[in-house]
Amino acid sequence: MENLFWRIERRPEGTDFASALALVDAPLSDLADGEIRIRNAMLSMDAGTRLWLTDREDGYQPPLPVGAPMTGLVVGEVVASRADEFVEGDLVRAFGVWGAMSQIDAVMSGAIVLDPSVEDRRAWFGPLGMNGWTALWGIEETGAAREGERVLVSAAAGSTGILAVQIAKLLGCEAWGIAGGAEKCRYLTQEMGIAGAVDYKADDVGAQLDAVGGFDVYFDNVGGPLLDEVLTRMNHYGRVAVCGLLSDYGSGRRTAPREFDQILMRRLRIEGFFSPDFMDQGERLTARLRSWMDEGKLRMPYDVTRGLENTLSAYEKLFTGGNIGKVIVELEG
Repeated sequence: MENLFWRIERRPEGTDFASALALVDAPLSDLADGEIRIRNAMLSMDAGTRLWLTDREDGYQPPLPVGAPMTGLVVGEVVASRADEFVEGDLVRAFGVWGAMSQIDAVMSGAIVLDPSVEDRRAWFGPLGMNGWTALWGIEETGAAREGERVLVSAAAGSTGILAVQIAKLLGCEAWGIAGGAEKCRYLTQEMGIAGAVDYKADDVGAQLDAVGGFDVYFDNVGGPLLDEVLTRMNHYGRVAVCGLLSDYGSGRRTAPREFDQILMRRLRIEGFFSPDFMDQGERLTARLRSWMDEGKLRMPYDVTRGLENTLSAYEKLFTGGNIGKVIVELEG
């Protein structure tokens, strides 16, 4: 059986993914013990995977080798299984391949069987997926947000940020977001109903932050110079939950805060967190997120691209600000 998938040909520069990845055909091997074969229905586009395309060995996981298939979260149907607890016809989510099929070790890929009663399967990439887990964990656990506190979220119109601002609001906090452009800021305030939004593409971000006042929790998806702006506007004993460093992934630079001294001066706590660290809590987190979603209290806009051949144009949106909410590729057939 042949599989059509995206293969890494070289390390991309910036957002030039078209010259770095190629759509190729290759035969699938026979299933080994513990493996499952998934017919992919959807691919999740996630900014953190950009780090896997670099040659950095000091990231939270090793880089993907040149010549390997591109990897990411997939949702699809099991079409063959040699793994316990997985049978043909199961709807599953796993770390698979950007391709028509994913043939993976069920345990190492984090494969889980999904509840088919969820009407919109895209939710398994959004509120009920790792974006939802990360948003809830980062606000409530790492950020330790308490009722009445002011919470600020960067990349607030993205797939994780848009859930984080809603969760902060659900927990009784005053939720603020940072986003790029007036349209995204209007969406956050008018559609998501948060307290306000800071437009990082407008003049004088510092003045916009000053107009709000101090922040108790900062949920950071971006890093870079924006982190410096926020550190000087944190309240004493504030918490910074570092979820992502979007400004670093394709730039070749690393976040190095000029305002590092504010950690001492304001007695701040800064902590990074990564969703695989709390995957054992996934069932509990999903149940809580689903209750909010079913009640209409937690929403996600989806940016859907159709067709495996259009995957790279969807992926690029994550780094050019071309999306609101979760970017997904739906496969045809």
